Amino acid sequence: MSSREFTESLGAKVRARRGSLSLSQSDLADLAGVSERFVRFVEQGKTTVQLEPLLAVLGTLGLELKVQPASKQSKLP
Repeated sequence: MSSREFTESLGAKVRARRGSLSLSQSDLADLAGVSERFVRFVEQGKTTVQLEPLLAVLGTLGLELKVQPASKQSKLP
């Protein structure tokens, strides 16, 4: 998965979760302590968002990032 595909998928999940909680982008920004612009960038799939505020947004929504082995064989031995 490319970084663009990842951020677009993440953005769609954030947007859907926000909607399911009936929160506006402004509401989410206030609750997470980030700007509304940042929330918009996450939902648009911008590839250069900062990790700490992203984690604040995800935590506010009851979501988390997980790191796991890739489904494809890595290049490492």
